[in-house]
Amino acid sequence: MTPERPHTGRRRNEATHQAILDTALRLLGTSEGAAVTIDAIARAAGVGKQTVYRWWPSKGALLLDALTERSSLQVPTPDTGSVRTDLRTIVESTFRGAQDPLTAPALRTLVRESAQDPHLADLLRTFTARRRDALHAVLTRGQQRGEIPADADLNLMVDEFYGVFWYRFILGHAPLDDTVAARLTDSILARH
Repeated sequence: MTPERPHTGRRRNEATHQAILDTALRLLGTSEGAAVTIDAIARAAGVGKQTVYRWWPSKGALLLDALTERSSLQVPTPDTGSVRTDLRTIVESTFRGAQDPLTAPALRTLVRESAQDPHLADLLRTFTARRRDALHAVLTRGQQRGEIPADADLNLMVDEFYGVFWYRFILGHAPLDDTVAARLTDSILARH
């Protein structure tokens, strides 16, 4: 019989950390526009407020971390050798993520709260910059393979995608589905 290893607390810390992230996203997604506080997150996660502040300096940082973790699982950064396939994959995945019952309300709440919280607005810009960089890398590879003209404005192509996404996501006036993803992919690539 082998002796049991002593518990270092690492697994418990990782589990607690993840529980806080999951709880924050769930509360944000079900808040229906009501403010989600650190107290509410800590209470629902079964931890003290100090535990939350040990990992995150603010509510905005926690909420964005929860959303970032979730979105990194939902939006791939493919490299299939075809810019059209890779771009369409990203567009479709982003649009599907916008339909997720937890992610979509959470992201809308973050956008709304960032208008009142400059720190959260900075964090949200960092979050979107990473998404833009991933899309830009796909377009750059396509340009290097000759699929996109050398003089094409890749930043404008990224803006075209995210402009449509954010406009439709925030206003909700038109769908974000696979049909639109295919048309948007064709439109972006056809103009450049």
